[in-house]
Amino acid sequence: MKTSKTYSRLLSISYPGKILLCLTLLALLGACEDVLEENPKFIVVENFFNTAEEVEAAVNAVYIPLRGTNYTVYETTLECQADYAYGRGSWTPLHEHKGLNDANINRVAGLWNAFYLSIRNANLVIANAPNGTSISQADIDKNVGEAKFLRAFNYFQLVRNWAGVPLRTEANMTQNDLRKSTPEEVYALIVADLQEAEQKLPDQATKVGKPTKWAAKTLLADVYLTLGKYAEARDKADDVIKSNKFSLVPVQSVSDFQTKVFGPELVSTSEEIFYLKYTRQINQGNYMLWITNHPSTKLFNFGGAYVVYGFTTESFYKGWDSDDIRKKMWEPVNIGLGANTLISSKFADANAISQQGAGNDDPVYGLNDVLLIYAEAAARAGNSVTPEAMEALNRVHRRAYGKAPAAPSTVDFKVADFTPATFIDRVIQERAYEFLYLGKRWLDLKRIGKVKETIKAVKGIDVADKHLLWPIPVSELNFNEALDPATDQNPGY
Repeated sequence: MKTSKTYSRLLSISYPGKILLCLTLLALLGACEDVLEENPKFIVVENFFNTAEEVEAAVNAVYIPLRGTNYTVYETTLECQADYAYGRGSWTPLHEHKGLNDANINRVAGLWNAFYLSIRNANLVIANAPNGTSISQADIDKNVGEAKFLRAFNYFQLVRNWAGVPLRTEANMTQNDLRKSTPEEVYALIVADLQEAEQKLPDQATKVGKPTKWAAKTLLADVYLTLGKYAEARDKADDVIKSNKFSLVPVQSVSDFQTKVFGPELVSTSEEIFYLKYTRQINQGNYMLWITNHPSTKLFNFGGAYVVYGFTTESFYKGWDSDDIRKKMWEPVNIGLGANTLISSKFADANAISQQGAGNDDPVYGLNDVLLIYAEAAARAGNSVTPEAMEALNRVHRRAYGKAPAAPSTVDFKVADFTPATFIDRVIQERAYEFLYLGKRWLDLKRIGKVKETIKAVKGIDVADKHLLWPIPVSELNFNEALDPATDQNPGY
């Protein structure tokens, strides 16, 4: 059973001269307990944000738009575009790279709205927490730091998938009409938010699932890597590694991965840095189990949609060493497309209480991310393969073979066998294996500029430039009069 949690839903509603908050508090006493209370309240802003409890409730609301199905749908949408994956049913156009159908246009519009609602809730905290009348400066700093971390996290998703977007902050959150900022402007805010979060967030999480300064450093390392600021990415990742606060969980089997790394009963693990935390409350579980499972797998007792899948016949799978335990979590399952179809068994929860009630957390950032960010960034920054970079890669690689992550082993890669270019290629490949079905492969291929050649090599498809970005929703173009549909929509839509 997981630890107690309290979640809050905080939605802003504008009226002339005031902003009202619709606040719903969900008091959850544990993964197996029912929701005890749900009391919607409309609150005027100036009467809220006065105590530490009120401000924390508002911060908790920043997570709500990411939870439920939204972040899982986001990850799945990205996965269906990757070289190793295919989408079933209405998700099929994603892997065909021939243009989004109405269903997928609506999906990405829903993700846009979710990210902006989360940003809106973060802005409310950033704007109002410093004015609280009965809250310490330490509590203000901690909560504002968390809100800025989450705002940066949301904008990082937006800028990578839509490029330039309207930059809504605490300074302009009452304005409907905002121009589209450049990607550089968006990244400038992301970096500034994370630098402040790094200073204001605590060294140790105050509650399970809350970000720390190490989470801010990790996200900042990922942002720097994306921006090509390799020395900065290396150094931020190195800070996290050298803190010695995190360690990879040793495994020796698929079952160990399913229970000790991704298990539904885990409160947290030694490698966790920032995860979306779930319990088995109705509509509060990890939706990925429904997305990935087929009823025949018995990994999830509410069937499954088997939306995203792969094939044993393709080069990605055939080139993957069969002794790698991670490969064994991508299992052949006939979903009606033949015996060569692959379905992930990474997540399993046979005791889930609903379709959206799986207890498995969503591992957004762990030590495995940090080690691989460090390895790649170090090689790029110095144009060399250092022993430290190789050790970072080997720690992830060893664990995948059932070896002790921190001890030399027979599966280790050796510095002498790599050039900087081949080492970076190996790190990128390791990321593909390590983060299968976590929505990172497509973004990696875009980041390193290899979408077109990789998709062409595997799927025989020529990816048009328009498919590298998602369309700005029509609802935003209609609502925001500072945007001109003729010039501000992403190319090709």
